[in-house]
Amino acid sequence: MAGGIKQNDEDMITDINVTPFVDVSLVLLIIFMVTATYIVARSIPVDLPEAGTGEDVVTTFAIAITTDGQLYLDGEKKDEAGIRSKIKAVRATNKEVRVVIAADKAVTHGRVVQVIDLIRKEGVSKFAINIDAEETN
Repeated sequence: MAGGIKQNDEDMITDINVTPFVDVSLVLLIIFMVTATYIVARSIPVDLPEAGTGEDVVTTFAIAITTDGQLYLDGEKKDEAGIRSKIKAVRATNKEVRVVIAADKAVTHGRVVQVIDLIRKEGVSKFAINIDAEETN
């Protein structure tokens, strides 16, 4: 034998082989890095008002109202007719449509009420106003 070390086949293996663990960890890291870009949702930059209370809501649609009053439905710019037709199409198959409205702080109260009225006319009674959680010290 090389170096004069003689091993007996009957000796127990007492060393821990970490190579398989490192291999699996690196593969999981690569998978996470590749899929992380698909998890990030596209969004419209809106400066949401802050509030101390809020809760998570399961949604069907997300409507964003920008400072200039433009409407976005799930990240796509739409007019009121486009939003109506999309809600009608989904309500034909699902009666439990839920909408979250994200309005910029600078948007007038009247514009938000117009959007709420728009979705309620289409039969959506479950909606929520999106907020940023207020920082508490």
